[in-house]
Amino acid sequence: MNKTQAPPQSFFITTSIALLCCILWGTPYPTLKIIYKEMGIASSNLADNITLISLRFILAGVFLFVFGMVKQVQFFKLKSAHIRSILFLGLFNTTLQYFFFNIGINNTSGIKASILGQSSIFLAIVLAHFLDKNDKLNFKKAIGLLLGFGGLILINLDHGRSGLLSFSFLGEGFMIISGLTSALSMFIAKRIGEELPSLVFTAWQMFLGAILLFFTGLFMGGNPFSLHFTPLAAGLLIYLSLVSSIAFYLWYSLLQYRAISELSMFKFIIPITGSLLTGIFIPGELLLPVHFIALLLVCIGIIIVNKN
Repeated sequence: MNKTQAPPQSFFITTSIALLCCILWGTPYPTLKIIYKEMGIASSNLADNITLISLRFILAGVFLFVFGMVKQVQFFKLKSAHIRSILFLGLFNTTLQYFFFNIGINNTSGIKASILGQSSIFLAIVLAHFLDKNDKLNFKKAIGLLLGFGGLILINLDHGRSGLLSFSFLGEGFMIISGLTSALSMFIAKRIGEELPSLVFTAWQMFLGAILLFFTGLFMGGNPFSLHFTPLAAGLLIYLSLVSSIAFYLWYSLLQYRAISELSMFKFIIPITGSLLTGIFIPGELLLPVHFIALLLVCIGIIIVNKN
Protein backbone atom coordinates (compact mmCIF):
# COMPACT_ATOMS: atom_id res chain seq x y z
CA MET A 1 0.00 0.00 0.00
CA ASN A 2 1.19 3.53 -0.81
CA LYS A 3 2.57 5.23 2.27
CA THR A 4 0.33 8.26 1.73
CA GLN A 5 -2.77 6.04 1.83
CA ALA A 6 -3.54 5.74 5.52
CA PRO A 7 -5.16 2.45 6.62
CA PRO A 8 -8.72 2.78 7.97
CA GLN A 9 -7.68 2.28 11.60
CA SER A 10 -5.28 5.26 11.44
CA PHE A 11 -7.74 7.64 9.78
CA PHE A 12 -9.21 8.86 13.07
CA ILE A 13 -5.75 9.41 14.57
CA THR A 14 -4.35 11.36 11.62
CA THR A 15 -7.55 13.41 11.38
CA SER A 16 -7.38 14.30 15.08
CA ILE A 17 -3.72 15.31 14.78
CA ALA A 18 -4.46 17.45 11.71
CA LEU A 19 -7.26 19.24 13.57
CA LEU A 20 -4.97 19.83 16.55
CA CYS A 21 -2.27 21.35 14.33
CA CYS A 22 -4.72 23.73 12.68
CA ILE A 23 -6.23 24.82 16.00
CA LEU A 24 -2.72 25.58 17.30
CA TRP A 25 -1.89 27.53 14.12
CA GLY A 26 -4.93 29.75 14.67
CA THR A 27 -3.67 31.09 18.00
CA PRO A 28 -0.69 33.21 16.76
CA TYR A 29 -2.98 35.78 15.09
CA PRO A 30 -4.15 37.48 18.29
CA THR A 31 -1.09 36.40 20.31
CA LEU A 32 1.38 38.24 18.06
CA LYS A 33 -0.64 41.44 18.26
CA ILE A 34 -0.65 41.22 22.07
CA ILE A 35 3.13 40.67 22.11
CA TYR A 36 3.81 43.65 19.85
CA LYS A 37 1.59 45.89 21.95
CA GLU A 38 3.15 44.63 25.19
CA MET A 39 6.68 45.26 23.89
CA GLY A 40 5.82 48.58 22.25
CA ILE A 41 6.87 47.42 18.77
CA ALA A 42 5.11 49.38 16.03
CA SER A 43 3.97 47.65 12.86
CA SER A 44 6.17 50.08 10.91
CA ASN A 45 9.26 48.82 12.77
CA LEU A 46 9.93 45.95 10.39
CA ALA A 47 13.47 45.28 11.62
CA ASP A 48 12.45 44.55 15.21
CA ASN A 49 9.43 42.57 13.99
CA ILE A 50 11.64 40.27 11.93
CA THR A 51 14.21 39.96 14.70
CA LEU A 52 11.54 38.98 17.23
CA ILE A 53 9.92 36.39 14.98
CA SER A 54 13.32 34.84 14.24
CA LEU A 55 13.88 34.37 17.99
CA ARG A 56 10.54 32.56 18.14
CA PHE A 57 11.61 29.97 15.56
CA ILE A 58 15.17 29.64 16.84
CA LEU A 59 13.64 28.72 20.19
CA ALA A 60 11.17 26.37 18.47
CA GLY A 61 14.06 24.59 16.77
CA VAL A 62 15.89 24.28 20.09
CA PHE A 63 12.79 22.71 21.65
CA LEU A 64 12.72 20.09 18.89
CA PHE A 65 16.44 19.34 19.29
CA VAL A 66 16.01 18.87 23.04
CA PHE A 67 13.00 16.61 22.48
CA GLY A 68 14.94 14.60 19.91
CA MET A 69 17.96 14.20 22.17
CA VAL A 70 15.72 12.83 24.90
CA LYS A 71 14.44 10.30 22.35
CA GLN A 72 18.04 9.66 21.23
CA VAL A 73 17.37 10.80 17.68
CA GLN A 74 20.38 11.02 15.36
CA PHE A 75 20.43 14.62 14.10
CA PHE A 76 23.89 14.63 12.50
CA LYS A 77 23.81 11.61 10.20
CA LEU A 78 22.92 13.59 7.09
CA LYS A 79 24.04 13.25 3.51
CA SER A 80 24.99 16.31 1.47
CA ALA A 81 21.77 15.96 -0.55
CA HIS A 82 19.78 15.96 2.69
CA ILE A 83 21.52 19.13 3.86
CA ARG A 84 20.70 20.93 0.61
CA SER A 85 17.05 19.89 0.82
CA ILE A 86 16.78 20.96 4.45
CA LEU A 87 18.33 24.35 3.68
CA PHE A 88 15.88 24.80 0.81
CA LEU A 89 12.95 23.89 3.05
CA GLY A 90 14.18 26.22 5.80
CA LEU A 91 14.44 29.07 3.31
CA PHE A 92 10.85 28.64 2.11
CA ASN A 93 9.07 27.43 5.23
CA THR A 94 10.74 29.55 7.89
CA THR A 95 12.72 32.42 6.37
CA LEU A 96 10.50 33.54 3.49
CA GLN A 97 7.12 32.43 4.82
CA TYR A 98 7.50 34.22 8.12
CA PHE A 99 9.30 37.22 6.67
CA PHE A 100 6.21 37.93 4.58
CA PHE A 101 3.75 36.68 7.22
CA ASN A 102 5.20 38.79 10.03
CA ILE A 103 5.17 42.00 8.01
CA GLY A 104 1.78 41.24 6.49
CA ILE A 105 0.01 40.55 9.76
CA ASN A 106 1.18 43.90 11.13
CA ASN A 107 -0.18 45.80 8.13
CA THR A 108 -3.71 44.38 8.04
CA SER A 109 -6.43 43.50 10.51
CA GLY A 110 -6.14 40.22 12.39
CA ILE A 111 -9.36 38.92 10.88
CA LYS A 112 -8.20 39.64 7.31
CA ALA A 113 -4.84 38.07 8.07
CA SER A 114 -6.49 34.93 9.43
CA ILE A 115 -8.25 34.47 6.08
CA LEU A 116 -5.55 35.57 3.66
CA GLY A 117 -2.93 33.52 5.46
CA GLN A 118 -4.77 30.42 4.27
CA SER A 119 -4.32 31.16 0.58
CA SER A 120 -1.77 28.33 0.84
CA ILE A 121 -4.70 25.88 0.81
CA PHE A 122 -5.78 26.85 -2.66
CA LEU A 123 -2.27 27.43 -3.96
CA ALA A 124 -1.30 23.93 -2.79
CA ILE A 125 -4.20 22.42 -4.77
CA VAL A 126 -3.19 24.33 -7.90
CA LEU A 127 0.45 23.32 -7.50
CA ALA A 128 -0.58 19.70 -6.97
CA HIS A 129 -2.06 19.75 -10.48
CA PHE A 130 1.43 20.31 -11.89
CA LEU A 131 3.52 18.44 -9.34
CA ASP A 132 1.39 15.36 -8.64
CA LYS A 133 0.02 13.32 -11.55
CA ASN A 134 -2.57 11.76 -9.23
CA ASP A 135 -3.98 15.06 -8.00
CA LYS A 136 -5.21 16.93 -11.07
CA LEU A 137 -7.66 19.83 -11.13
CA ASN A 138 -11.24 18.98 -12.13
CA PHE A 139 -14.63 20.70 -12.25
CA LYS A 140 -15.38 20.00 -8.59
CA LYS A 141 -12.05 21.47 -7.50
CA ALA A 142 -12.55 24.49 -9.77
CA ILE A 143 -15.90 25.25 -8.12
CA GLY A 144 -14.32 24.90 -4.69
CA LEU A 145 -11.46 27.18 -5.63
CA LEU A 146 -13.86 29.85 -6.93
CA LEU A 147 -15.82 29.77 -3.66
CA GLY A 148 -12.63 29.95 -1.65
CA PHE A 149 -11.18 32.85 -3.59
CA GLY A 150 -14.58 34.54 -3.36
CA GLY A 151 -14.20 34.44 0.40
CA LEU A 152 -10.68 35.87 0.19
CA ILE A 153 -11.94 38.76 -1.96
CA LEU A 154 -14.99 39.35 0.21
CA ILE A 155 -12.89 39.69 3.35
CA ASN A 156 -11.13 42.61 1.66
CA LEU A 157 -14.32 44.60 1.17
CA ASP A 158 -14.03 47.46 3.64
CA HIS A 159 -17.76 47.67 4.40
CA GLY A 160 -17.16 49.57 7.60
CA ARG A 161 -15.56 52.50 5.80
CA SER A 162 -15.63 53.05 2.06
CA GLY A 163 -17.18 49.82 0.79
CA LEU A 164 -14.37 49.55 -1.78
CA LEU A 165 -11.76 46.85 -2.19
CA SER A 166 -9.04 47.53 0.38
CA PHE A 167 -5.63 46.13 -0.53
CA SER A 168 -2.13 46.86 0.71
CA PHE A 169 0.90 45.13 -0.78
CA LEU A 170 2.71 45.17 2.57
CA GLY A 171 -0.41 43.81 4.25
CA GLU A 172 -2.73 41.63 2.20
CA GLY A 173 -0.11 41.18 -0.55
CA PHE A 174 2.54 39.84 1.82
CA MET A 175 0.02 37.48 3.44
CA ILE A 176 -0.71 35.93 0.04
CA ILE A 177 3.01 35.58 -0.76
CA SER A 178 3.44 33.91 2.62
CA GLY A 179 0.71 31.47 1.62
CA LEU A 180 2.58 30.63 -1.59
CA THR A 181 5.82 29.82 0.24
CA SER A 182 3.83 27.71 2.71
CA ALA A 183 2.26 25.72 -0.13
CA LEU A 184 5.65 25.09 -1.76
CA SER A 185 7.06 24.00 1.59
CA MET A 186 4.52 21.18 1.88
CA PHE A 187 5.75 19.60 -1.36
CA ILE A 188 9.40 20.00 -0.33
CA ALA A 189 8.75 18.50 3.11
CA LYS A 190 6.81 15.55 1.70
CA ARG A 191 9.73 14.66 -0.56
CA ILE A 192 12.33 15.02 2.23
CA GLY A 193 10.16 12.92 4.55
CA GLU A 194 10.56 9.94 2.25
CA GLU A 195 14.20 9.70 3.36
CA LEU A 196 14.48 11.41 6.76
CA PRO A 197 12.48 11.29 10.02
CA SER A 198 10.21 14.32 10.29
CA LEU A 199 11.68 15.31 13.66
CA VAL A 200 15.17 15.53 12.16
CA PHE A 201 14.42 17.69 9.13
CA THR A 202 11.78 19.80 10.94
CA ALA A 203 14.22 20.77 13.70
CA TRP A 204 17.05 21.56 11.28
CA GLN A 205 14.97 23.52 8.77
CA MET A 206 13.31 25.55 11.52
CA PHE A 207 16.56 26.38 13.29
CA LEU A 208 18.61 27.17 10.16
CA GLY A 209 15.76 29.09 8.50
CA ALA A 210 15.32 31.13 11.68
CA ILE A 211 19.03 31.94 11.83
CA LEU A 212 18.82 33.33 8.30
CA LEU A 213 15.72 35.28 9.30
CA PHE A 214 17.60 36.63 12.34
CA PHE A 215 20.42 38.00 10.20
CA THR A 216 17.83 39.48 7.83
CA GLY A 217 16.43 41.40 10.79
CA LEU A 218 19.92 42.56 11.78
CA PHE A 219 20.61 43.71 8.21
CA MET A 220 17.38 45.72 8.33
CA GLY A 221 18.54 47.42 11.53
CA GLY A 222 17.04 45.20 14.19
CA ASN A 223 18.69 44.93 17.59
CA PRO A 224 17.74 41.93 19.77
CA PHE A 225 19.26 43.62 22.85
CA SER A 226 16.90 46.58 22.51
CA LEU A 227 13.77 44.42 22.65
CA HIS A 228 11.86 45.01 25.87
CA PHE A 229 10.55 41.66 27.10
CA THR A 230 7.87 41.96 29.76
CA PRO A 231 6.95 38.77 31.64
CA LEU A 232 3.76 38.49 29.58
CA ALA A 233 5.57 39.00 26.26
CA ALA A 234 8.29 36.48 27.17
CA GLY A 235 5.71 33.92 28.24
CA LEU A 236 3.68 34.35 25.07
CA LEU A 237 6.83 34.08 22.92
CA ILE A 238 7.70 30.78 24.59
CA TYR A 239 4.13 29.63 24.01
CA LEU A 240 4.31 30.49 20.30
CA SER A 241 7.64 28.68 20.01
CA LEU A 242 6.10 25.55 21.50
CA VAL A 243 3.11 25.86 19.17
CA SER A 244 5.40 26.12 16.14
CA SER A 245 7.58 23.18 17.13
CA ILE A 246 4.66 20.87 17.93
CA ALA A 247 2.45 21.81 14.99
CA PHE A 248 5.13 21.65 12.28
CA TYR A 249 6.60 18.40 13.58
CA LEU A 250 3.18 16.71 13.64
CA TRP A 251 2.08 18.20 10.31
CA TYR A 252 5.20 17.09 8.46
CA SER A 253 4.75 13.63 9.96
CA LEU A 254 1.19 13.50 8.59
CA LEU A 255 2.42 14.34 5.08
CA GLN A 256 3.87 10.86 4.83
CA TYR A 257 0.49 9.23 5.45
CA ARG A 258 -2.07 11.58 3.90
CA ALA A 259 -2.16 13.37 0.55
CA ILE A 260 -1.40 17.11 0.48
CA SER A 261 -4.79 18.00 -0.98
CA GLU A 262 -6.47 15.83 1.66
CA LEU A 263 -4.60 17.42 4.55
CA SER A 264 -5.23 20.92 3.20
CA MET A 265 -8.92 20.42 3.93
CA PHE A 266 -8.31 20.70 7.64
CA LYS A 267 -6.71 24.14 7.37
CA PHE A 268 -10.15 25.76 7.32
CA ILE A 269 -9.91 25.47 11.12
CA ILE A 270 -7.08 28.05 11.13
CA PRO A 271 -9.01 31.13 9.95
CA ILE A 272 -11.98 30.18 12.13
CA THR A 273 -9.82 29.87 15.25
CA GLY A 274 -7.81 32.99 14.36
CA SER A 275 -10.90 35.11 13.70
CA LEU A 276 -12.73 34.01 16.83
CA LEU A 277 -9.73 34.55 19.10
CA THR A 278 -8.88 37.89 17.48
CA GLY A 279 -12.45 39.13 17.89
CA ILE A 280 -12.42 38.06 21.53
CA PHE A 281 -9.00 39.28 22.66
CA ILE A 282 -8.08 42.23 20.41
CA PRO A 283 -9.92 45.53 21.12
CA GLY A 284 -11.37 47.10 17.99
CA GLU A 285 -11.34 43.85 15.99
CA LEU A 286 -15.06 43.27 15.54
CA LEU A 287 -16.62 40.17 14.03
CA LEU A 288 -18.92 41.50 11.29
CA PRO A 289 -21.42 39.54 9.16
CA VAL A 290 -19.12 39.87 6.14
CA HIS A 291 -16.41 37.98 8.01
CA PHE A 292 -18.71 35.04 8.74
CA ILE A 293 -19.86 34.95 5.11
CA ALA A 294 -16.23 34.97 3.92
CA LEU A 295 -15.33 32.22 6.38
CA LEU A 296 -18.30 30.18 5.21
CA LEU A 297 -17.28 30.54 1.56
CA VAL A 298 -13.71 29.53 2.34
CA CYS A 299 -14.82 26.51 4.33
CA ILE A 300 -17.29 25.34 1.68
CA GLY A 301 -14.65 25.79 -1.01
CA ILE A 302 -12.11 23.70 0.85
CA ILE A 303 -14.61 20.97 1.61
CA ILE A 304 -15.78 20.78 -2.02
CA VAL A 305 -12.20 20.64 -3.29
CA ASN A 306 -11.21 17.81 -0.97
CA LYS A 307 -14.47 15.91 -0.57
CA ASN A 308 -14.16 12.31 -1.72
